[in-house]
Amino acid sequence: RTQATTNIIGYRLRRTQLAVFQRFILAFEILDLRPSEYSVLTLIADNPGRKQTEIAEVLGIKRANFVSLIKGLENRGLVERHGAPGDRRANALHFTASGKVFFDKARAVHDAFEADCVEKLGGPAERDRLFALLDSLCV
Repeated sequence: RTQATTNIIGYRLRRTQLAVFQRFILAFEILDLRPSEYSVLTLIADNPGRKQTEIAEVLGIKRANFVSLIKGLENRGLVERHGAPGDRRANALHFTASGKVFFDKARAVHDAFEADCVEKLGGPAERDRLFALLDSLCV
C-alpha cells in the first residue's frame, strides 16, 4: 500500500518551509535581505562582539559561505569586523551605525511577518502547540 506524498511528514515540513521562506523573501524584498542574512544580523544584535566562527557554528553555515555572507553585509555598510579580544586570529562582529538603523527596520518587518504567521496558525497558543510538536521530532 502506498502513501500519498502529502501524508509524509518530511514532505509536508519541507513544503511548509518553502512556503514560509517565499513569504519571508517577499516581506523582506524592500530591504533586499535574505533569511540567512537576517539570521546573522539577529545574532549580531543579540550578541555584539561575538566571533564570526561562533555565529557561523550556531547557524550551521560553512566557514567559506559565512565569510562571503559577512563580506556582503560589510559591503552594504551594515557590519564590521574587529579583532576579537584575546584572539588576534579571530574576528568579532559588530553593527555599524547605519547597520543598527537598518536592523531596527528589519526587526520591525520581521515582527509583522511573525505576527502574520502566528495569526495564520490560529494565535499564540496554536503557535506554542506547533513548537511543541516540532520539538518532539527533534529528540
